Amino acid sequence: MYTSLQSFIDEYTYEAEGTQKLLDLLTDASLEQEVLPGYRTLGRLAWHTVTTVPDMLHRTGLQFDAPYAYSEPPASAAEIAATYRTAVQSMLEAIRTQWTDETLQLEVNLFGEPWKNGFTLSAFLMHEVHHRGQMTVLMRQAGLTIPGIFGPAKEEWAAMGMEAPVV
Repeated sequence: MYTSLQSFIDEYTYEAEGTQKLLDLLTDASLEQEVLPGYRTLGRLAWHTVTTVPDMLHRTGLQFDAPYAYSEPPASAAEIAATYRTAVQSMLEAIRTQWTDETLQLEVNLFGEPWKNGFTLSAFLMHEVHHRGQMTVLMRQAGLTIPGIFGPAKEEWAAMGMEAPVV
């Protein structure tokens, strides 16, 4: 649970850069990739990552511009990536201007439970990272090259002239 706005802003800024790297690599064709028929496509998963920004954080009373949480995903990968970039910037600015460290201790009813805003920010970040991991699998299945986020990806090891570790 976050107890300072700056600690969230710093960590989320770093994590959002990782998510943005992935979203920027999506192609329109890759958006249709799915793990199995009837499951979320890569496009829906990417859009869910975008719309979770307002879905979770508007519930806390934070006000900022972002797409409707339950809107249909665009057919354009570039639009998904651009919308995420804008939503993140808008959300971070709202946190800087509308909240204080004390606001993180306030409880709001989320999903039928009392959540402190500091916990909501933690859950929000973990939720995004969880779906980012799912996206990397679908991106690989779609033939896209994945960038390293917490260390080199397989292709990056090769670019450094090294073999990727076999674990």
